[in-house]
Amino acid sequence: MKISTISISDANGGAARAAYRIHHALRSKGIDSTMLVNYAVNDDWTVKGPLSKREKLFTKIKPRLVPPLVKTLKTKNLVIHSPSILPSSLVKTLNQNDSDLIHLHWVQNEMLSIADIGLIRKPVVWTLHDMWGFCGAEHYTEDFRWRDGYLTNNRPDYESGFDLNRWTALRKLKHWKQPINIVSPSNWLADCAKNSILMKDWSVTVIPNAIDTNIWQPVNKAIARKLLQLPVNVPLILFGAMGGSKDPRKGFDLLKSALNHLRGQFTGIEIVVFGQSPPKSPENIGFPVHYTGHMFDEVSLRLLYSASDVLIIPSRQDNLPNTGIEAHACGTPVIAFDTCGLSDIVTHRQTGYLAKAFDTEDLAVGIQWVIEDAERHSMLSSMSRKKAVSQWSCEIVAPQYNSLYQSVLNSKI
Repeated sequence: MKISTISISDANGGAARAAYRIHHALRSKGIDSTMLVNYAVNDDWTVKGPLSKREKLFTKIKPRLVPPLVKTLKTKNLVIHSPSILPSSLVKTLNQNDSDLIHLHWVQNEMLSIADIGLIRKPVVWTLHDMWGFCGAEHYTEDFRWRDGYLTNNRPDYESGFDLNRWTALRKLKHWKQPINIVSPSNWLADCAKNSILMKDWSVTVIPNAIDTNIWQPVNKAIARKLLQLPVNVPLILFGAMGGSKDPRKGFDLLKSALNHLRGQFTGIEIVVFGQSPPKSPENIGFPVHYTGHMFDEVSLRLLYSASDVLIIPSRQDNLPNTGIEAHACGTPVIAFDTCGLSDIVTHRQTGYLAKAFDTEDLAVGIQWVIEDAERHSMLSSMSRKKAVSQWSCEIVAPQYNSLYQSVLNSKI
């Protein structure tokens, strides 16, 4: 069985890293997967980017042609919007190569157009890494047009100008006539897909993202802190997001509110923020803050998780973030709100703490509960590692994909 795994990149962004890990989980179990990307980062012969100068030029130019159209939409939803309108020669390659099945991941930023996806003539499995597949152009949204339909009379009040989301959603309905086999890494996103206008009659399977737990393992905390030049004898709370505190969806403001509840009640805490360099004028949040900047290599990230007592993911919306899986694999408990895909990562009071959705006082309670008792923290760390191995290791995830592939291919015979 030959699989063509399609992703915008093999390393840039959480979705790309998740796709790359799944690709290698498949290969580790004898499945012949080749990864096709627009931007190859890893020195990996199983990953293939554009070969000709013409193809390389097009992959650079196409994303730059779309922003003027996106700007005709005026919205307070600051997440990325992808109209996916420009055709690609990749669809011809996929239809003509010797692969038995096409596995799509994150293919926006004009890698494949909406029409291109509808032109694929082989069996397709599509792993969703955000809400874009069943929405309009937006990748995350708190409104429910994806459930009710992108109508002229249900546009949210925070939007004006060209209704890019309705236009994009209607193009998906037009071009995607045949159901696609959908995979969701989280139960939350799967439920959204099943209740969407577009995918309600499609097959939706929940398979979590994979991580190589032989590589992602705990490092001695004292050694990790020494190597990262972090304080040795204080509780360290880790917060990480691409863009750090700049993305409202990631909830850094909610974390600040929770920390404010802890002022004067729980001393000695220090905060570690990765995914962001030190700002010009750091704000006072009541506790010392260490900014580590962007970390991409596995060694640095393993050290960072191992050095920390807990990872906080205060997101308002998230699928199955890599940070939570990575932290658990390194034996680090996670604190998050009981919402979206975060509920799939944290087992309440066993691998961390799930606070009531967006209740910052309860988030503060969770922080104190996780780190105040050394014996309890040791139990949480052990259970975190066990959960990662039992649910997200390559040995667990790859057979689930293999079973789905076989089912899809058998249904086409």
